[in-house]
Amino acid sequence: MPRFNSLFALLLILLLTGCGEGWRTPLPFPTPGKQDLVVLTRPGPLTYSADEAGTISGLEYDLVTLLAEELGVRTEFVVLPPGELNSQLLEGRYHIAAAWLSPSSHTDMQGSPPIFSTRDVLAQHEGSLPLTSLEQLAGKTVHALAGSRQAATIRRLAAEIQDLTLVEVGQGDILDLLDSMGDHKVSYVAMDGRLEDLANQHIPTLRTTLTLSDTAPITWWLGKSPNPEVKARVDAFIERVRKDGTLARLEERYFGHVRRLKQIDIEKFFGQIETTLPKLRKHFQDAERITGIDWRLIAALAYQESHWDPFATSYTNVRGMMMLTEETADRLGVSNRLDARESIIGGARYLNILKDTLPADVEEPDRTWLALAGYNIGPGHLNAARTIGRQLKANPNAWYDMKRVLPLLAKPQYYNRLKSGRARGGEAVILVENIRSYYDILTRNEAPLPMLDLSAPGEQPGLKLRR
Repeated sequence: MPRFNSLFALLLILLLTGCGEGWRTPLPFPTPGKQDLVVLTRPGPLTYSADEAGTISGLEYDLVTLLAEELGVRTEFVVLPPGELNSQLLEGRYHIAAAWLSPSSHTDMQGSPPIFSTRDVLAQHEGSLPLTSLEQLAGKTVHALAGSRQAATIRRLAAEIQDLTLVEVGQGDILDLLDSMGDHKVSYVAMDGRLEDLANQHIPTLRTTLTLSDTAPITWWLGKSPNPEVKARVDAFIERVRKDGTLARLEERYFGHVRRLKQIDIEKFFGQIETTLPKLRKHFQDAERITGIDWRLIAALAYQESHWDPFATSYTNVRGMMMLTEETADRLGVSNRLDARESIIGGARYLNILKDTLPADVEEPDRTWLALAGYNIGPGHLNAARTIGRQLKANPNAWYDMKRVLPLLAKPQYYNRLKSGRARGGEAVILVENIRSYYDILTRNEAPLPMLDLSAPGEQPGLKLRR
């Protein structure tokens, strides 16, 4: 009997823990307080990215978070370096792999319906001779993130193209790799085509001239033996977000602003970061200490308003670095609009006022984008646009909806009914989208303001500290 019990116990352990892929059992369905939604992912601007304050963002991160909220459960994100993801995908101890993946070459690997579509492209420095055909890859060395779809694409092409060499990079994300290309450390990078516009903001010397693959869908992998209820809920969720506009709104958040700036504008901005920003950085950082607004956002706003020219003046007599009206300057106690420091701090305080006047249910980042629109057209016109939005069944709290409503302020059939009258709402949309692009560039190239030690002596009175 003891021998029988020992054999039975061993068999039970093997059944529970698995002995090879065939023994794996799916994770239980996520339930509140018992089982989190386990998600495999990897670092990247489209998947999972943490800023200096630890705030997580990413297109797929946001989408998974919405699914978890629908299920009423918490999420457990397992973030793996590029080179370690593939081995973990085959282990099967997860509910969803959301890592910008295309359908698996493993025929028994199950996935979700398509969420997005993309293709692989070759990035190179603008100063190099552009490659325009696959045959020209002969003898070239192409870098790609380890374990990525792009690495698999180059490996497949290398079987057909003589002396095409693949170098897989296991550290950092794609923007880090593209930075190396911009610095002439590598010649060619295989990247996801969806990232081209975003990458151009950070590496203005980047050019993509060669398509490496056919268009492919982006899906979530669910493993070889997914929990049937998880698969059903995932499939229904993706179908819903595609139809109700949720997916389009998320795409707008990450890509809606990146196609407006021209290459020459981006290159000029990088030049100003090197030559002009060092003289103004202290003023922007002091404005953050006073208002709590990221100094890089204030700097982005100032650049859009005046190109960091303290003596800028418009035909409507708004003046200075932050282009304040005389009335607004008086209200804020700005005695000299042409003084760079006064103007910067005054403009930051005004932006805070505009944010505070919005209803409490307006969430970030929409609160900031709407406030920036109000900075351009005034709070009265912004409120009028929000009213029009409600009448048109648009969400007045969502920038995704309001960026389409604001241009209506210039149309007679709308502004004739408004007490505030006509406004150039389309210009406000362009302003906000440009600021978003400048802010993206600054957050990648400029360090945040260090958090002050609240226990240290000499804390400056009246300053709003970041916590």
